[in-house]
Amino acid sequence: MQEYSVIGLMSGTSVDGLDIALCSFAFNDNRVSVKIKKAESVEYSAEMRESLLKLHTLDAKSLRKADIEFAKFCAANINKFKSGIKEDILLIASHGHTVFHNPEEFYTLQIGSGEVIAKLTGIACVYDFRSGDIALGGQGAPLVPIGDELLFGQYDACLNLGGFSNVSFKNTGGQRVAYDISAVNIVLNELAGRLGLKYDDKGIVASSGELISGMLSELDALEYYTKKAPKSLSREWVDEFVRPVLDRYSGAKTEDVLHTFAVHSAKKIATELNGRKNVLITGGGAFNDFFISVIKENTDAEIVVPKPELINFKEAVVFAFSGLLRYLNKNNCLASVTGAGRDSCSGSLAMP
Repeated sequence: MQEYSVIGLMSGTSVDGLDIALCSFAFNDNRVSVKIKKAESVEYSAEMRESLLKLHTLDAKSLRKADIEFAKFCAANINKFKSGIKEDILLIASHGHTVFHNPEEFYTLQIGSGEVIAKLTGIACVYDFRSGDIALGGQGAPLVPIGDELLFGQYDACLNLGGFSNVSFKNTGGQRVAYDISAVNIVLNELAGRLGLKYDDKGIVASSGELISGMLSELDALEYYTKKAPKSLSREWVDEFVRPVLDRYSGAKTEDVLHTFAVHSAKKIATELNGRKNVLITGGGAFNDFFISVIKENTDAEIVVPKPELINFKEAVVFAFSGLLRYLNKNNCLASVTGAGRDSCSGSLAMP
């Protein structure tokens, strides 16, 4: 049995903080097990959150500077995180923070220079996980299904509720497939912000609102929902298709808009889960009791909400695993998921 200690970093489209997880992976024949040995989330300051939300508006020089500054932020927090840890850490696997993602035009960008992280922490770093798959004609997303397959295979499906919702499961042919379903916290958090809140805690505000039937019909009719997988969503999609709908209902009560969007997104998810035996739900949206209740009311699948540690850090854990596979020259991107020409070993490796 071989064991590897890897730190995984995740900064998602919800822009709430940097997740850091130290994981121990053990390989025994064809099986892999994982232990989360230490994990924490570093909350972004209001100023940093605002700057991350505006990255896509920067010029090239400013964006390059942001790339370095975010890497320095990651490295500084890793150094704090690993102080007192006696075991040798083989690798850091960093997702980075997404600025652009447009696989149709063959580009994606996640800031947080792996070279800077490696040099400032003294630990090798795998980063830029998406570009290789996109070069092969894939969506570059979702990337978590490799972990769903090998680490959480006891569940019939895995659902993540972050900025967007994405689901992963095996099809009737035994292949792992995955795709984004809908926007979640990227919209819900923005709406909560109109009320001076960082997010709608437990969905209390949304649960107090009333359904706006016209808005629901417009959201349900968006073309993306008719597309077949592989498919993925991005901030650009929200700006182009969701925001115009929200703008048309700008005069409505925010509580009602929140309620309607939550119901829309949760029902879209529930439909995709029908026919599944048991579904593991992780990501920040798993704490939204109202959102989860709407899913449960509209699906026949058993919904499994795990302990908070796994809810919060599953993506960081999976990127740690994906980085380890890259380090070991094993495939970590599944063509059945992304639509690429073949499975691949994706990610850039920076040495300290």
